[in-house]
Amino acid sequence: MMIYLHKILPLIFSPLMLIMVLIIFGVIINSKKISIIGIFILIVCSLPVVSDKLVAYLESDYLLSKPSNIEPADAIVVLSGMIKTINSKEGLDYEFGGGVDRIFAGIDLFKEEKATKLILTRGKLPWSIGIPEGEYLKDFAIKNGISENHILLTENVENTDQEAKAIQKLLSKDNPRIILVTSAFHMPRARIVFEAADINVVPFPVDFLKGPTKLTFMSFLPSANALSGTSLFVREMIGRVYYNLKY
Repeated sequence: MMIYLHKILPLIFSPLMLIMVLIIFGVIINSKKISIIGIFILIVCSLPVVSDKLVAYLESDYLLSKPSNIEPADAIVVLSGMIKTINSKEGLDYEFGGGVDRIFAGIDLFKEEKATKLILTRGKLPWSIGIPEGEYLKDFAIKNGISENHILLTENVENTDQEAKAIQKLLSKDNPRIILVTSAFHMPRARIVFEAADINVVPFPVDFLKGPTKLTFMSFLPSANALSGTSLFVREMIGRVYYNLKY
């Protein structure tokens, strides 16, 4: 039940939900002013110039680094969040989606001998279909030259909090030191959670969504991608506030 609440709350407080409530409420009470406010918020949230700034803020704590620059640790931990399940002629199959840089970074770090263990998480939401993500990623890592003996899988997990607790169980020492690999926007929240589980974190952020850009007239034209970026900002900030209060 908690995982459903954890995923539903960001939807309730998302820009899209606010916009829908304002427009529908304005129609019901016959208030053009309220509906116009909803439309105005929709336009602002859909502007790339707004969305890009918000997403860039999420990633502002970190810069991209090379595996060779990282100090060794007890384990390399790659968080789930990059696989999508699809239908094929043979049944269910899998493809990489957003966040695929996570597994490539984990493999590169291992080949740079930054740790002797590569830990993958069996991420699987209650409504997901198919195998847990870590099982697919384990096969992928083996195909890319990592011995099965060096790969560890957690138990099934549904969120970052559960990932941290499951990894803490796998590491047989107090205050283990890990290289944590996840998307740059997700790293601040993930770091809070892992350090709360008494795990020392060396952050290795990847999957940066925003880089240097120029302002053009396209920056001021509403788009669905920009609205998605604004929604990501709101969802991630809710998660950061939640875990800061929790821990």
